[in-house]
Amino acid sequence: MRRTVTFDFTQPFIETGLVILAPVKEHITSSWAFLQPFSLEMWCVTGLFFLTVGVVIWILEHRINDDFRGSVCQQIITIFWFSFSTLFFAHRENTMSTLGRGVLIIWLFVVLIIVSSYTASLTSILTVQQLDTSIKGIEDLKNSNDPIGFQVGSFAQDYMVKELNISRSRLRALGSPQEYAEALKIGPKEGGVFVNERPYVELFLSTYCKIVVAGTDFTSRGWGFAFPRDSPLQVDLSTAILSLSENGELQRIHAKWLNTGECTTDNSELVDSNQLRLESFLGLFLICGVACVLALLLYFGIMLCKYLRHEPWKSLRRFISFVHGKEPPKNKERRSMSLPGSSTPTTPMSSHSSLDMERPARPVRNGEIVKDLIKK
Repeated sequence: MRRTVTFDFTQPFIETGLVILAPVKEHITSSWAFLQPFSLEMWCVTGLFFLTVGVVIWILEHRINDDFRGSVCQQIITIFWFSFSTLFFAHRENTMSTLGRGVLIIWLFVVLIIVSSYTASLTSILTVQQLDTSIKGIEDLKNSNDPIGFQVGSFAQDYMVKELNISRSRLRALGSPQEYAEALKIGPKEGGVFVNERPYVELFLSTYCKIVVAGTDFTSRGWGFAFPRDSPLQVDLSTAILSLSENGELQRIHAKWLNTGECTTDNSELVDSNQLRLESFLGLFLICGVACVLALLLYFGIMLCKYLRHEPWKSLRRFISFVHGKEPPKNKERRSMSLPGSSTPTTPMSSHSSLDMERPARPVRNGEIVKDLIKK
């Protein structure tokens, strides 16, 4: 503020916000890299839901579906097979109940999201460079306990202490690019990260590889020219700077003098080293859990109504036995005519046919045939 009272400043010719420098991890070559996309809590909850959905589908289908019946061992194997085969959409058992199909549709949607997220995360872990620090921005910078390096004489020290309330004990004064690189190579716990103005950082990154900018600028500043108050040169130079910025010449000057080395790193190729955590999927698991609970409540309500129509309530064991048993097939009754006092249907010709069938067969002679014809 004091400088603006004494001097007039031109338009900034370069942005000089403070940025964070951090080292880059090497590509992961561990034999257990396939476990890293999910946190431990995510793996545990996902496995639990696989088994839970399998048990729910078994309960809903056990009474009416032969695929979910059999010995105890066969049913346990069916539950496990059906649960984990949905991971590849390869389940061979058909669902017959409406409630079972509803739960399965919701679960397959959850599985689709989980598999897609796992595939994307594993691909990025194995192929994309990652930051070797948990500090990704200004909030992480304030909340962590890692040491922070800064350029000797830079205003970054006072800014971090006064504006960000960072303890001075965490700050490390570094005097040359070689010291920056050595501190960053040690690691985040010992060497920490480095905070400096963007022009200095870009010049440093043009020479030293395996180091990148973490996050974005957390201050908005710029370099300009200072003139005495009411100097006419201030207006002329500001106009020239704006003209160079509009036609792209200022950017070409920037690239020529600051990007002088062959070592360049595109920040778009970097990803967070954080795993996919349970918090990101709580909504999906909540929807699936509510669907399972509602389906079970409706199912047992329907079974209770059927049981009470079948016989009065006697005990919980009888009810469980009723639910466990196979539902009898529904056969359509045929309507037919029957004589009074007879249990079988008859027709007017049935009496004659029965007499004919009971009459014993006897040999027929030619003479008898002629006599019969004469009598008739």
